[in-house]
Amino acid sequence: MSLAAADRTIAGVDGCKAGWVAVVLAPGSGPHAAIFADFAGLIDALPADAVVAVDMPIGLPERCGDGGRGPERLVRARLGQRQSSVFSIPSRAAVYAEPAGFTTIEAWYAAHRRANAVARETSDPPRAVSIQAFGIFPKIRELDGLLRERPGLADRVIEAHPEIAFWRLAGSQPMALPKKIKGRVNPAGMQERKALLAASGLPRAFLDSPPPRGAAEDDLLDAAAVLFTAHRFARGEAISFPDPPGRDAHGLPIAIHA
Repeated sequence: MSLAAADRTIAGVDGCKAGWVAVVLAPGSGPHAAIFADFAGLIDALPADAVVAVDMPIGLPERCGDGGRGPERLVRARLGQRQSSVFSIPSRAAVYAEPAGFTTIEAWYAAHRRANAVARETSDPPRAVSIQAFGIFPKIRELDGLLRERPGLADRVIEAHPEIAFWRLAGSQPMALPKKIKGRVNPAGMQERKALLAASGLPRAFLDSPPPRGAAEDDLLDAAAVLFTAHRFARGEAISFPDPPGRDAHGLPIAIHA
């Protein structure tokens, strides 16, 4: 797939320490990376027709089955040993159970326990929430709130996941190497992914450049991967898991795209 064929601005986005990191590609330009403190600012900085693929859940069901929402179960089946990278996202009630900020680690764990109680009550069979999934709840709420406030935005802001994006780029094959090992970046896994992104059309010099301040190297790489998902969606070539997408109580799609 040639990214040079893009005829509208596209962006791949991942959450990061500073907020959100975006890899943006406009017609006639090369890719560039930027940091945004909030998702609304990111959207407002792009053209009104820009397609944005974001590595963050969109669409929150009232109840969940085993393994989270339907999209998580569907993409895990294709990722082999990389399936642990796909977090199980619980119900809307569980995601919104603890919206306040936390000032101590004890308060964090107490809030996690309370969210777990709600997650168990709204899942069948009852399932708790991993600490990793709980950690991204604030960004899920931020994105969810914006999409509900701006009707129609969900038509061009889609949920993606980097490992299923790499799977699609690799001809429906999961990555052989993990991106991280015990929470630390795995250089061999990063090189495997950089090579695939470069072969697919992103300049190697861009991929090897330092990430913007406030983002980690793997954040930038994940944003670059889902840039390809945005490109395919803009061209009508994306795959949806499930197909067609489900809908939550607010009409937001529940699907991971590749």
